[in-house]
Amino acid sequence: MYVAVKGGEKAIAQSYEALAKMRRGDTTVPELSIDQIREQMSLAVARVMGEASLYDKDLAALAIKQASGDLIEAIFLLRAYRTTLPRLMATVPVDTANMLLQRRISATFKDVPGGQVLGATYDYTQRLLDFSLAAEAMSVGEFGPVAQENTQAEACPRVLDFLNAEGLIEPELIPEGDPEPFDLTREPLQFPASRALRLQSLARGDEGFLLALAYSTQRGYARNHPFAGEIRYGKVRVQVVPEELGFAIDIGEIDITECQMVNQFVGSQNEAPKFTRGYGLGFGHCERKSMAMGVVDRALRASELKEEITAPAQMEEFVLYHADNVEASGFLQHLKLPHYVDFQAELSLLRGIRASINAKAAEAGKLETTDEQADEPAAEKSGKKAA
Repeated sequence: MYVAVKGGEKAIAQSYEALAKMRRGDTTVPELSIDQIREQMSLAVARVMGEASLYDKDLAALAIKQASGDLIEAIFLLRAYRTTLPRLMATVPVDTANMLLQRRISATFKDVPGGQVLGATYDYTQRLLDFSLAAEAMSVGEFGPVAQENTQAEACPRVLDFLNAEGLIEPELIPEGDPEPFDLTREPLQFPASRALRLQSLARGDEGFLLALAYSTQRGYARNHPFAGEIRYGKVRVQVVPEELGFAIDIGEIDITECQMVNQFVGSQNEAPKFTRGYGLGFGHCERKSMAMGVVDRALRASELKEEITAPAQMEEFVLYHADNVEASGFLQHLKLPHYVDFQAELSLLRGIRASINAKAAEAGKLETTDEQADEPAAEKSGKKAA
């Protein structure tokens, strides 16, 4: 017997109260502040900003707190808030060559102009729990004096520019007419998608999904052999050109991570062999996401480069439609909403089918018994009657 669950506004209000209590936890423990989340959970903040398409560390930290640390829910909250904001003007494309570098590495050249900058990274840490972090927090003074940050960004050439100077990698050319890029935040996906549109979609795509796709290409599910040409993280200036001024002015700076992937390409009869590119960029410090984005970007260029499409990572519609974790989460979690009528219809249909099958089976059993009796010899039948 299936009975519909009864509830309404009162039950939902009580659910809100229960959620608030769950979010707060033990009230004897100090509550997390937005500042603490922003400064001490910077990688989570970067992911939320990137996949929500909104650069605001305070709002991302607020969303993380409101979502009790559920990053996909926080991304949903921040992206929803983003839709309420007016757009005042578009910025000038940022120049990553003039980035104020905090980290810069290349897996293709050991010695590069500008040098390798190791910076802060988990790459060389042991994957062991550090129980000293559970001890009382150290005061700022115990870390020693804080170095003054350089406020002048020096131009640092990109590693791939050296390959480009020798003609060993495909050039990145501005499309004829320099058309305005498609705006994914205001218009739905369209196929076939330009590379600019694909990069927008990947930039706010789910990190885990892109990581899985990038891993699949490394395991052979696409013609893709990447090298990390350069990964750089730091601050870039953001500029706009007000109509009343007619020239660019700085309005601030943001942290970004950029990844340039170098991939193999065999060439053709009309073109000498060259390396090809894969590109990734995201808000904040997000190396794994940017690398995965660069690998998948290259895989999605299979059609452009006349390669056979054989793997999921090369399938534009599959990748772009399923990379959006906000849409995916909403569609999956709607299964928790009432589906009583639909289920009762399915249940009634299933019962009817089973009843029909059982009736046919029973009828077939009767017919089989009758046939066996008809085949018995007359003497056996007489013996049965005498008995």
